[in-house]
Amino acid sequence: MLEFPVYSLQTTFRGVPVLDEAIDKLEKELKGLEKEYRVELPKEIHRALQMGDLRENSEYRSALDRQQYVKARIGQVQKQLKDLSMVSLSSLPKDRVALGSAVSLIDSETGKNRTYELVIPDMADFSKGLVSVTSPIGKALVGHRAGDEVTIKTPAGTHVYEIEKLITLHDKERK
Repeated sequence: MLEFPVYSLQTTFRGVPVLDEAIDKLEKELKGLEKEYRVELPKEIHRALQMGDLRENSEYRSALDRQQYVKARIGQVQKQLKDLSMVSLSSLPKDRVALGSAVSLIDSETGKNRTYELVIPDMADFSKGLVSVTSPIGKALVGHRAGDEVTIKTPAGTHVYEIEKLITLHDKERK
């Protein structure tokens, strides 16, 4: 039987809400996927095998395809948890935009304010202001300080912003 390593981050980032939420979400997803892979899919495959001729058995093919997808997703989630386990709060800058930072921007043309929080890709939700560090916005902001002018290129166009306020994970931890 295929075994999957277990990554537990229960103590790595406790107290840092955005990372706690990401870790909890990934660990919950991993448990669900592992149950599906070990319990539900073998039953489905067994039922499909009982139906006879495998050459024209769509249930069997569908179950095998799902099994491959679930196995691949388990690997992806485990890699994300492993990558998160290697991130140390002390390795994140205290005065520059990085993972977990909240950034308040002012559009140089319109004067409009925008606020983003940089998160891991799986937690990104633009409508809530949660932007992935790997997105065009995230990549443009990472490494900059409060007061810096940043040019952000997105499919909607290029905009120039000033970083008005920066709250890093270190600042959040102190609260």
